[in-house]
Amino acid sequence: MPPREPPATAYQLRIVVARPLRLRIGRLGVFDFPAGRYVYTGSARRNLEARIARHLRKDKPLRWHIDWLLAAPAARVTSVRRSRQPECALNRRARGSAPAPGFGASDCRAGCGSHLRYLGGLKEG
Repeated sequence: MPPREPPATAYQLRIVVARPLRLRIGRLGVFDFPAGRYVYTGSARRNLEARIARHLRKDKPLRWHIDWLLAAPAARVTSVRRSRQPECALNRRARGSAPAPGFGASDCRAGCGSHLRYLGGLKEG
């Protein structure tokens, strides 16, 4: 019998923000989010699917930085990617800029700076 692969513990949410937003992200502060495409990288050592399902719900207490962004009517998750890679390694592979320093990176020990990346504007037409 082949060895069993470890379960996924990291994930990336592909997000579209339909219009520019200025949002307070908990105690992190107020940030401007341009309209466009984003990727958020997170992890859960246990109950990964429950964490992802929570992120996809609009009605929830605002606990994590990503909750504040996803609570905005103009923001929506377009896809979810699960991974066995460590969260910070996965995040480092994401291109783009960091519109909110510290976002999702409160417990990051790898110096990522932010686990939310802005990938660019929405394509017209």
